[in-house]
Amino acid sequence: MGKAVLDIARYIDHTLLKPNATKDDIARLCKEAIEYKFKGVCVNSSFIPLVATLLEGEEPIPITVVGFPFGASLSSSKAFEAKEAVSAGAQEIDMVINIGALKEKQYNLVYDDICAVVSECKPCLVKVIIETCFLEKEEKVIACALAKVAGASFIKTSTGFAEGGAKVEDISLIKSIVGDTMQIKASGGIRTYLDAIKMIEAGAERIGSSNSVNIIQGK
Repeated sequence: MGKAVLDIARYIDHTLLKPNATKDDIARLCKEAIEYKFKGVCVNSSFIPLVATLLEGEEPIPITVVGFPFGASLSSSKAFEAKEAVSAGAQEIDMVINIGALKEKQYNLVYDDICAVVSECKPCLVKVIIETCFLEKEEKVIACALAKVAGASFIKTSTGFAEGGAKVEDISLIKSIVGDTMQIKASGGIRTYLDAIKMIEAGAERIGSSNSVNIIQGK
């Protein structure tokens, strides 16, 4: 499968979050993840039982999203969704922050929202999606700090459903804030091998993409 697979595959969460995805689509996603040895398979939570079954005994791990894609759900709903997903086999949770609350400077609400999910997921890792395209620089800094204090393991740039995706300058900024205390997942608009390499060089430890196969084939 070549050098590109060995260099990139372990960074990739092979992703399918479209609302019209079918069981056959998810099965194909899992098959590709196993074949190319991706890090994980990221799907909507209703598919987690299927993904957990298909990936049993294999290298890729089941991952799901919570409060997706807007982050505007009740914290109690996010926490319950996360708990149910972990019970169904999810090993990592990618949650969306309450973006409106952050912009209104309701920092306690944002912090408590993240904590609610983190507390229900232990020992599973939580990635906090901050949706960088909606935030000013200062807001990105604050969002990262809140996620860190709340006990999350990753900062994730984007849902892929907003108008902007991952940018190298955002990865560099996040890295300057969290250093080695948290990891970074670049997600949204990463479609080529070169895109992925740029994100990794800037500090990303994980790549979220629905174009994963093309990425590792160097396209």
